[in-house]
Amino acid sequence: MIVIAIGGNSLIRDAEHMDVLDQYRTAGQTARHIVPLVKAGYRVLVTHGNGPQVGFILLRSELARDKIHQVPLANCVADTQGSIGLQIAQSLQNEFLHQGLEQAVTAIVTQCVVDEQDPSFAAPSKPIGPFMSEEEARQRERDEGWVVGEDAGRGWRRLVPSPQPLSVIELPAIRTLLDSGHVVIAAGGGGIPVVFREDGELRPRPAVIDKDAASCLLARELGASVFIISTDVDKVALDFGTEKQHDIDRLTVAECREHLAAGHFAAGSMRPKMESAVRFLEGGGEKVIITQPHNLRANLDNIYGTHIVP
Repeated sequence: MIVIAIGGNSLIRDAEHMDVLDQYRTAGQTARHIVPLVKAGYRVLVTHGNGPQVGFILLRSELARDKIHQVPLANCVADTQGSIGLQIAQSLQNEFLHQGLEQAVTAIVTQCVVDEQDPSFAAPSKPIGPFMSEEEARQRERDEGWVVGEDAGRGWRRLVPSPQPLSVIELPAIRTLLDSGHVVIAAGGGGIPVVFREDGELRPRPAVIDKDAASCLLARELGASVFIISTDVDKVALDFGTEKQHDIDRLTVAECREHLAAGHFAAGSMRPKMESAVRFLEGGGEKVIITQPHNLRANLDNIYGTHIVP
């Protein structure tokens, strides 16, 4: 079984191609590269990011806040799970049709349980939504209880927690669908963060779960052998952004740990992918491949990218 995690940014080609139709087209291109894996006989679970798309919803909500209620963060994640799930599922279904393959595809709105005592809730650090001036950010901090912060010199933004996912509510349904031959799309945007109350009821929490962490959790729970992290670069690089930058073809878990300790990977970029790769392999996985969608091949050993092994 293979879990393929598609980055939200890799569904947006560039700044000139960001609208819904463009995202459909990009999803269609990605689907064409997933189909050969299904035709080769692999059971496939697809997850996806949603950072830019949640940002669009929050911006629309912000612009309309004097006219209509704003959209809670949990609903933004659910909305993007539905919309991006539709784009990927429909693109896959159309590509299967073109290739004469009968194949069921199902997208599932997915909730991930988090610990209400997770340290991230005491120190929100994940920037979301539109940029603001410091004056406006401080006003929202006072009026709405937001945590705000300056984001890489580009302006001020709302900061939210990014807790670790502990379990997936819909895991039994996902497993049943996979076992019955469906290609499944799940854990979009890392899943909707929820907590259990003392009475057993579920409640959403305003937070963002890392998509690769949730994908890794699903891959481990489902006993996947291969975890493919599809992003917007061909390979993992050391000394990124410097004159000494060089791409890596193959890594072991031990080498990953060394490079993580040396600070080679940025916290908001490659670091969570490498950490998830290590967790997956230490949990019994056989291989992680980090690459762009167009590099996917039915022969996994021939995929151009960074291959990480135990």
